[in-house]
Amino acid sequence: MNVKRIFGTILTILGIIGLIFTGYELINKNTDYISLTVIGVIALIFFFAGIGLVKNTKDAA
Repeated sequence: MNVKRIFGTILTILGIIGLIFTGYELINKNTDYISLTVIGVIALIFFFAGIGLVKNTKDAA
């Protein structure tokens, strides 16, 4: 059981959910741009950190 890989997967999924939420709210013309920007940036950080963890973690066979 590789904890880093599982944590990376969770971070990636949270990032995808955050990016989808941000895109959905922008399409629906939500006028609260400050909070959408913060959510989008945090989602991008989660997404790329998760991808990095999954990509750089070696399999322990």
